[in-house]
Amino acid sequence: MRIEEDCIGKLALPDEVLYGIHTKRALGNFKIDSEAISPLVIRNLVLIKRAAAQTNCEAQTLPAERALAIEQACDAILLHHYDDQFVVPAIQGGAGTSTNMNVNEVIANVANQYLALHERMHPNDDVNQAQSTNDTFPTACKMAALQLLPALKQQLKHLSDSWLRKAFEYDDALKLGRTQLQDAMPTTFGQSFRVYASLFKRDLVRINRASQNLTTVNMGGTAIGTGVNASQYYQQHIVTAINRVAHLNLTQATNLIDATQNCDSFAEFSGALKVLAVDLNKMANDLRLLSSGPRAGLSELKLPARQAGSSIMPGKVNPVLPEFINQVAFEVIGHDTTITLAAEAGQLELNAFEPVMIRDLLSSMTLLTGAIQRFIQNCLTDLTVDRETGAQAVEASPVIATVLSPLIGYQQTTALVHEATDTGQTIRELLLQKHLFRPAQIEQLLAPASLLGRPSSHKNQVVNH
Repeated sequence: MRIEEDCIGKLALPDEVLYGIHTKRALGNFKIDSEAISPLVIRNLVLIKRAAAQTNCEAQTLPAERALAIEQACDAILLHHYDDQFVVPAIQGGAGTSTNMNVNEVIANVANQYLALHERMHPNDDVNQAQSTNDTFPTACKMAALQLLPALKQQLKHLSDSWLRKAFEYDDALKLGRTQLQDAMPTTFGQSFRVYASLFKRDLVRINRASQNLTTVNMGGTAIGTGVNASQYYQQHIVTAINRVAHLNLTQATNLIDATQNCDSFAEFSGALKVLAVDLNKMANDLRLLSSGPRAGLSELKLPARQAGSSIMPGKVNPVLPEFINQVAFEVIGHDTTITLAAEAGQLELNAFEPVMIRDLLSSMTLLTGAIQRFIQNCLTDLTVDRETGAQAVEASPVIATVLSPLIGYQQTTALVHEATDTGQTIRELLLQKHLFRPAQIEQLLAPASLLGRPSSHKNQVVNH
């Protein structure tokens, strides 16, 4: 065992652990389950520490041998040699200080292996030089979100493109439209599928736009954005150094005090993810309704059978992929509520609740990326349309009489709809029976082009008696 001391007092730590007293206290204060902070946040904090050591060395505030030892330690950590030493819980008090110190302590202890000096590396004076949790932690969080973003965007584009391919495949497949779950005018599955393609294309634009503010960071601001304890050289060069090691295009905020205390960029980006979740949820609900049955439901779509749906009813198959999407959407919407409340709860010069914000933001991105990928692979690719069922529903619905209203008036059309509903006859049968139009005119009026609102070659006229 070894003894370490901080402003609270002394604490014993096992000799084999590379973290220190700050990490040990965090474990005692916050650990409620096995969830530690995202490894991606840790990785980016390590990249920041590496860039800071280089920059401080160039500023001549950190000796070259110490900077080199920090860089070597960071390189070893980035190779996953010490993953088990980053143990601070994801949800923590202190605005991320425990995580920042966990990283500082491990880097310092690893760096001591490379440092042939009597004076040991100090986690605060050396590793954390010119930094504060209040600029390193939110910067690492934004970097993590930006690194997850390409995969999410790729899957979202794939989703939009996949729906567009389905639209071309079923461009001429009729279906009955429904408003408020009641019969409405006909459309085609191609048109419906194009709606999904457009919807998710908008989501991609929205997420791209909201992600732009994540590239603006407050590095160099230190404690509250004033840059205390950071050299002018460091302040001017640290973001460039981070970009060099992380291969990102971060920019330094023009107002570091503003960027330190406000989390609107996290809330804005989370809001875009929430809208995507809402849109995915609506799509999944549609698919569950349209595939309901196979006998007592709409049964216009056929979802691929992926697993048995019941432990008691033989042969039952459930829409498990849309249900999966629903639940991911619920989770993301809940995460956005947490992020909204956390962003709003910040006080004065700092928001203390960034740990839960970034935990939920990164979780939302990971959930959405994986869920979309699984949905495309396991559901959308093999989704089929029952053309006959859709066409029969259109033919049987009295609502198609709507196309007659400009010719015979709303009142007479309403009477036809009521009669069709009461007798079970179709509009086509009633028109033939009542001789309101010639048979050829009826065919044209009730042809798909007419029902879909597409221009016809000539006007239909009521038969004169």
